[in-house]
Amino acid sequence: MTFIPFNKPYVPIQSYEYIKEAIGRGKISGNGFFTQRCHNFFCDQLKFKKVLLTSSCTDALEMSAILTQISPGDEVIMPSFTFPSTANAFILRGAHIVFADSESTNPNMDASQVASLITEKTKAIVPVHYAGVSCDMDTIMQIARENQLYVVEDAAQAIDSYYKGIPLGTIGHFGAFSFHETKNLSSGEGGMLAINHERYFDRSEHIWEKGTNRSSFFRNEVDKYGWVDIGSSFLPSDIIAALLYAQLEEMDTIQSKRLQIWDRYYSQLKHLEQNGYLRLPSIPDYASNNAHLFYLICSCEKQRQDLILYLKNRGISAIFHYLPLHKSPYYKDKYRGPKLPHSELYADRLLRLPLYYNLELDQVDQIVETICEFFSTKKTIYSASINER
Repeated sequence: MTFIPFNKPYVPIQSYEYIKEAIGRGKISGNGFFTQRCHNFFCDQLKFKKVLLTSSCTDALEMSAILTQISPGDEVIMPSFTFPSTANAFILRGAHIVFADSESTNPNMDASQVASLITEKTKAIVPVHYAGVSCDMDTIMQIARENQLYVVEDAAQAIDSYYKGIPLGTIGHFGAFSFHETKNLSSGEGGMLAINHERYFDRSEHIWEKGTNRSSFFRNEVDKYGWVDIGSSFLPSDIIAALLYAQLEEMDTIQSKRLQIWDRYYSQLKHLEQNGYLRLPSIPDYASNNAHLFYLICSCEKQRQDLILYLKNRGISAIFHYLPLHKSPYYKDKYRGPKLPHSELYADRLLRLPLYYNLELDQVDQIVETICEFFSTKKTIYSASINER
C-alpha cells in the first residue's frame, strides 16, 4: 500500500541552481538579489504596488499591526475560524479581538455581520480569504470607508486568487501572504506583505529593516542610515527568496495542475453532495478559485472522524482544520461575544483532502474511490441530508 500524504512540498529543479547562485553571490542575508527578483515579479507581473518578503505570514501580519498603529484598547474585527496568527499579530499590540461568524455557505467571515460589530474603539477589519476564496470585499471596504477603518487582508492562502478580477491582498490597505510549505507557492517558511497605499511605503521599509532606513541608504537616497522607527528583523534570507523565485517562475504550471486536481475531486464527488451525504466547496460568483485546498463538509463530527480513520487505514491522510479561536484554550475565558454557530460547524465537520503539485490524478481517483466506498458501507448511518443536520 502506497501512503498518500496530505501535503508534499514541490521543489523545482531550478531551486538548487538559484540557491547555489545566492550563496555564490556572497550575500545570503535579507534583501539580496533574489529578494529583489521576487519583489519585481509581484510588482511587474501581478501589478502589486509594493511588496516586502517576510520570514512568514505571521511577520507580515505583525508589520501590518504596527503600520495601522494598533494600540492597547483598540478593537479589531476578524473571523473566529482562522489560524491564531491572524489574532496574535494584533493582540501583541494590545488589541481586543472581536470575532465574526463564518458564512453559512463557506468558511469566510460573514461580511453582513461586520457593521453590527463596530464600536467607537474599532480600528481595523481583518478578512481572511479561506482556501484562497475571496470574502465579500465590496461590503467590507464600504464599511471600512464609512467608519474610517483599516482593512488588512489575511491572504495567507490566496496567492494568485482574485475578487472581481482584482488580486487578493491588494484591495485593503495591506495584504499578508504565506509561502509556508503547505501553500500553493512555497519557500518552506516565508511570507510577504503587500503595501497598497504609497503613504505607507517608507515606513513599511523602516519597520521591515529593524526600524532603520537602511533600504534608503542602499538606494543612495541618504548618505548614512540610522534608527528612525520601531521595527524588527522581518526579512527572510536570500536563500529563502531564491527557493521562492524558482516557484514563481513555474507559478502558471503549478496552478494549472492544482486546478486540475481540484476539478477532478469536485466532479467525481458531486454525486455524494447530490445524494445528501456531504457538502462540497462553494465558490461565490465574485471570487476565483486558486485551488489552495479541497475540503468536504461532513454531516456531523462523527462522520468526519469515521471518514478520517477509514482513509487513514487505507493509506490516505485527510485532516480537519481550525478550532475556532473564540473556543481555543487561550481565548475561551476571554470571549464575551455571541454564539458563532457556523464557525463551530466548520470546526466540527470540515475535512481537507490531499492536494499538492506532485499528487497524481490516479491517486486522486484512488482517494475518491475510497471515499465512495466509505459511504457505500455507511448508507444506513449517514443517509440523512446534510442540510437537515
